[in-house]
Amino acid sequence: MAEPAEEAPPALRHAEEVMGTVFSFDVRGGEPAAVRTALEEAIARLHRVDEVFSTYREDSQISRLVRGELTVEECDPEVAEVLELGAEAERVSDGWFSTRYEGQLDPTGIVKGWAAERAALHLVAAGASGVSVNGGGDVQLCGVPGPHRPWRVGVSDPLRPGSLAAVVSAAGVDELAVATSGTAERGAHIVDPRTGKSAVTDLLAVTVVGPRLTWVDAWATAAFAMGSRAGLDWLESLPDVEALLITAGDEVRCTGGLAQRLG
Repeated sequence: MAEPAEEAPPALRHAEEVMGTVFSFDVRGGEPAAVRTALEEAIARLHRVDEVFSTYREDSQISRLVRGELTVEECDPEVAEVLELGAEAERVSDGWFSTRYEGQLDPTGIVKGWAAERAALHLVAAGASGVSVNGGGDVQLCGVPGPHRPWRVGVSDPLRPGSLAAVVSAAGVDELAVATSGTAERGAHIVDPRTGKSAVTDLLAVTVVGPRLTWVDAWATAAFAMGSRAGLDWLESLPDVEALLITAGDEVRCTGGLAQRLG
């Protein structure tokens, strides 16, 4: 007699407009009341992050910090945490990632990934067995959506709207993040920190895969600014990181271990 198939845990899904984009949650397993409370807490934290870090709000702590009205020590502890992460990303990327824009402090490039990652980990801590948090197209995955089923993330093809360039699988790992930087969605918004102007590059998109969204989001931005050759070489040098790069000439370049993450 065949064994009954294991049922997937019920899904708790939610989409929240915050930080100028949409954060989508897909949460599986755990004690329902505890998980729902954790989701409400995670959403409240995202709105708090927006209040603190938004460069568009005159009253945000970052805006006040830029104007000299606050010191880092007078800000929420998360400000120092994010600025330290940004400094580390700048160091590892040899300056290709930066928390400055037009000469002023602007940690926007690291805040969204950090916030989405933190939200996912908060839900895991509350007992969820599977979590997907998608912050404007960059995704933090934890656990599994169901028995014998990994999370899977489609990577958009920048040259063929509506088509996928690849599908990334989280099979075999407890945590996986996928982040893409490119011009297809938002135009030439990525800055070359060395010139302060839009990055002049042969790339259309860089997708980076690794355990934590804070880092893969920053690495995708830095690699895009570097261009395909330097970017690929640098990404190959990073531990636990794989990447897919698509050039304007429709050339696809990948790190050596990316194939193990596709499926």
